[in-house]
Amino acid sequence: MSDIRAAITRAHREEWARVVASLTRRFGDLDVAEEAAAEAFAVAVERWPADGVPANPGGWLTTTANRKAIDRIRRERRRHDKHREARILYDDDPPEPLGAIDDDRLRLIFTCCHPALAMEARVALTLRMVGGLTVPEIARAFLVQESTMGRRITRAKAKIAAARIPYRVPSAEELPSRVSGVLAVLYLVFNEGYLATGPETDPVRDDLTAEAIRLARLIRALLPEDGEVAGLLALMLLTEARRTARVSAGGELVSLDEQDRGAWDAALIAEGHQLVRDRLATGVAPGRYQILAAINAVHTSARDIRDTDWAQVVALYDQLVRLDPSPIVALNRAIAVAEIDGPEVALADVDRLEGELSGYHAYHATRADLLRRLGRSREARAAYDRAIELAGNVGETAYLTRRRDQLGPAGTE
Repeated sequence: MSDIRAAITRAHREEWARVVASLTRRFGDLDVAEEAAAEAFAVAVERWPADGVPANPGGWLTTTANRKAIDRIRRERRRHDKHREARILYDDDPPEPLGAIDDDRLRLIFTCCHPALAMEARVALTLRMVGGLTVPEIARAFLVQESTMGRRITRAKAKIAAARIPYRVPSAEELPSRVSGVLAVLYLVFNEGYLATGPETDPVRDDLTAEAIRLARLIRALLPEDGEVAGLLALMLLTEARRTARVSAGGELVSLDEQDRGAWDAALIAEGHQLVRDRLATGVAPGRYQILAAINAVHTSARDIRDTDWAQVVALYDQLVRLDPSPIVALNRAIAVAEIDGPEVALADVDRLEGELSGYHAYHATRADLLRRLGRSREARAAYDRAIELAGNVGETAYLTRRRDQLGPAGTE
């Protein structure tokens, strides 16, 4: 019985997106596709323990889901839909290619991540329709009521229908900009898992990071030549490799310099490094995610924090600043500068960002660390206080509180 349950779980993980995408292409309705797919898996839970796992689980699920969809359409038949229904029920001709690449799952991903939808709707819809997460699971992940998340997904599907958002892969000309939107959704999901927000949330949500990586692998398989897809996957893998070392037994985040590098996942690091090397070998100028992955490759190549090639890290951030001259990139570059030119030089760079980052907890945490290293304890304490006030992650709050409390008595320098 445990083998059957494992087979159903594996089929859900591997086949959900394929089944939903196939039904969406055939029936042109996300609601029909979602509900029919869910019903097919429910039937599998009932029948597979008695009948055994089919030789082709994906084919069995797709066939069952198609039958469920047809049953629903017949039940909801309306006169003005008869011609469309007849075409849907009896036209088994293969679809014509739509867009630059003909794959149902890619069509589904691009539909869920369409720029006409709000980012929160794209995230929720992608996790539900492509990832197969339940509405309660998505609601828990983003700390909202189940009913609220359900309405968010329903409104997103309604907007797709009302706005006639096409179910297709974008044209070759549109593809780069649309892919970047898809990657932004996956990166947001990953970051919410990597640094989860909320006072009652675990510091790291490995379910979300795992789902983001799984979806990134899927897109990588569908778009193997896209450098930014490879870059994002490498970035996720190299970050995820450090997960078990990032949180102490007491639930406190552990900074990079204090982590047990022997606890890092060597297989994920090797895979991430290979992706970075493969992209470098192409000679094509890297994009944002590829540069971030390369920075992480430098960090994960060092056996000790003291062995880190900080000059290379700064050089990579210099490349990134040219692509993305945002204050957050400048802040991260300043952290690396501190390791080469010292905390005083880095603090001057950080202080220039105050107007843009005054409400960002990492800005104050970085200032606090630099001030601490300069022996300016009173100012460091004030910066830690502000960082703690703004931080939304319980593990990070615990870390910042400990660092603040390690300073000398209030009023000393």
